[in-house]
Amino acid sequence: MKNLLHQASILRLIQFAIREDIGSGDITTELTIPAENAALARFLMKQDGVICGLPILDLVFREFSADVNIDIKVEEGAMVSAGTVIATVEGPAHALLAAERTALNFIQRMSGVATKTRQYVDAIAGTHARILDTRKTIPGWRMLDKYATSVGGAVNHRVGLYDMIMIKDNHITACGGIRKAVERCVAELHGRAPVKIEVEARDLADVEEVMQCTGVDRIMFDNFTPAQVAEGVRIVDRRFETEASGGITYENIRAYAETGVDFISVGAITHSAVAMDISMKLWVPRIG
Repeated sequence: MKNLLHQASILRLIQFAIREDIGSGDITTELTIPAENAALARFLMKQDGVICGLPILDLVFREFSADVNIDIKVEEGAMVSAGTVIATVEGPAHALLAAERTALNFIQRMSGVATKTRQYVDAIAGTHARILDTRKTIPGWRMLDKYATSVGGAVNHRVGLYDMIMIKDNHITACGGIRKAVERCVAELHGRAPVKIEVEARDLADVEEVMQCTGVDRIMFDNFTPAQVAEGVRIVDRRFETEASGGITYENIRAYAETGVDFISVGAITHSAVAMDISMKLWVPRIG
């Protein structure tokens, strides 16, 4: 996940964001500042949080000019205090000002996700459980959101529908039962590249039925109370991995973690993350 920021799909997303913002050109900068002028700017953290997305800065600014020099001042994933300069950028003033909003949009969102994730990770520190992310991400931002959760300390769940079998309630209903769904998957996987099979349990009766199946790697306790999760963990008895999902909040996550469950999936770390307050200000500008 750490190398994903160099993927072509991320560069295309950056290019799309730039085109969306700049359109036919940055008319304000073009009319107020001579094209030959240079400037120095600094990125300032305006609240405490986990910084994430610093490699994006280089990718954004170099879309505008190869003459931009970026000096990163903090480590990716570091907890940074308000008032900290996280990076400086030097180069053509037109490039710096045109790239400003796109660069900020990326690192503010990614830092917000990483920060919220770290809060949940810290909330269950000392337990066996680990935080999982979900597919509840911004369309087109899946890989960036999952990168940010990993920077925050979570474990990436499946990236999409293609890299793990997750038999959920609608699949079970459509297939005619848990055992039928699992058996079909196991049979169809024969001779294919192996992928994990996870089954969603809606109650303890479902847990007992999953226990009768062969080929399951993980069971998800969906919308269980902490007491029900603890009972589910007891029934499974480490035969395969366990996951709690649904109704998980910052306030109750510790209770779920203390049940002995292996994983806790939290959609809120992506779908409810608030962008961090980060600014870019011209500093000792060399204009005119």
